[in-house]
Amino acid sequence: MKRALPLMLVLLCCTTLVSSFVSAADVYPSKSIKVIVPFPPGGGADTLIRLIAPTVGELWKQSIVIENRPGASGFIGADLVAQSPADGYTLLMGSTAAVTEKNIAQFSPVALVSASPYVVTTNSGLNVTSIKALIAYAKSNPGKVRYGSSGPGSASHLAGELFASMAGVTLLHVPYKGTGQALTDLLAGHIDLMFAPAQTVMPQIESGKLLALAQTGAKRSEALPNIPTVAESGLPGYSAVGWFGLFAPANTPKSVVQKINQTVMFVLAQERIRKAMLERGSDPASGSAEEFAAFLRLDQSKWAKLIKENKIAVQ
Repeated sequence: MKRALPLMLVLLCCTTLVSSFVSAADVYPSKSIKVIVPFPPGGGADTLIRLIAPTVGELWKQSIVIENRPGASGFIGADLVAQSPADGYTLLMGSTAAVTEKNIAQFSPVALVSASPYVVTTNSGLNVTSIKALIAYAKSNPGKVRYGSSGPGSASHLAGELFASMAGVTLLHVPYKGTGQALTDLLAGHIDLMFAPAQTVMPQIESGKLLALAQTGAKRSEALPNIPTVAESGLPGYSAVGWFGLFAPANTPKSVVQKINQTVMFVLAQERIRKAMLERGSDPASGSAEEFAAFLRLDQSKWAKLIKENKIAVQ
C-alpha cells in the first residue's frame, strides 16, 4: 500500500503547479528595456525604432533606451544582444546584414516592423535620369559607377549586386558602417548611387538634392506610389526589399516574445504611426513572431543563393 504524501510536500507541489501558470509575460516589463541598433544614427533601423519606441514605452510604462553599436555590418551589435540574458530586456533592431543564416539561431524573431522596397537614388553628378540610362551608362563605363551601402551583406549591398547581376553590368561597391554615412558621401558626390531605405533618402529626394530612379519592390509600395519599380523601368523580374525587425536572444520565453510582438503590432496599426512611417517611405508591417520567422527563412534563402552563385564577399 502506497503511503500518502506529507501535507507540506503536497502544498509545495500545488504551489509550484500554480506558479507555472503565471507567465513571464504577466510581469514583463518590470524595468527599462534596451534596444541595440547595430548601425550608426540616421539609418533605416535607427529611424524606425526611434519612431515607435516612445509609444511602446508609454504603453508599458517603462523607458526604452536605444543604443547604437555599429560595426562589422551589424554583427557587433547583434552579437552583443545574442550574448545578453534571454529575458526580453535587451533587444536588437535588426536588418538583412545584422541577422543572417550564420547567426539566426542565436535569436528569437519577435516582430517585423517594416519590409519595404529600397529606392535607387543618385545625385546630379552621374547625369542619368532612368534605370535604362543607368544600365546603359554602367555598360559603357564598367566598374566606374560607385554605389554605397551600409556594409557587406546588407540589403543596400545585396540589392545592388542583384541589380548588377540581372542587368549584366559591373558596379563598384563602397561599404560604409551605415546608410547615414553613405548618404553623406552621395550628397557630396564621393559616390554615385545608392539602393537606400526610403526613410533615409526621401527628404533629400523631395528637396531635389537627389533623384529617385526607381523603387526595388516587385510592385509599387503604398508609401511610394509615384516612384516606378525597377522591373517596370527596364529590368523585368527584379525585386528586392529591405526589412527591419526586432529580435530577442534565443530561448527568450515565448510569452514574452508574444507580448512584445502584440504591443509592436498594436503600435504599428495606430494611424499616427502609420502616417509617419508612410511619409518616410516605409510600409508598416503586421503579423506574428512565427510569421516573421517564416519571412526570414525565405528572404535569407534568396540572398544565400545570390551570394553563392555570384561569389559575393559579405564579410
